[in-house]
Amino acid sequence: MLWSDPENEPPKELRDMQAMLRRLGVLVALAMVLSMLMIGMG
Repeated sequence: MLWSDPENEPPKELRDMQAMLRRLGVLVALAMVLSMLMIGMG
């Protein structure tokens, strides 16, 4: 592979899916923290 070769980026669908999965992971983590707090309070 030569230095002059263009970088092979993943297709747009793959990048979109990765971004969506990252957001889902953050949401799940937040939901878990919130439920822990609710259980702790109750």
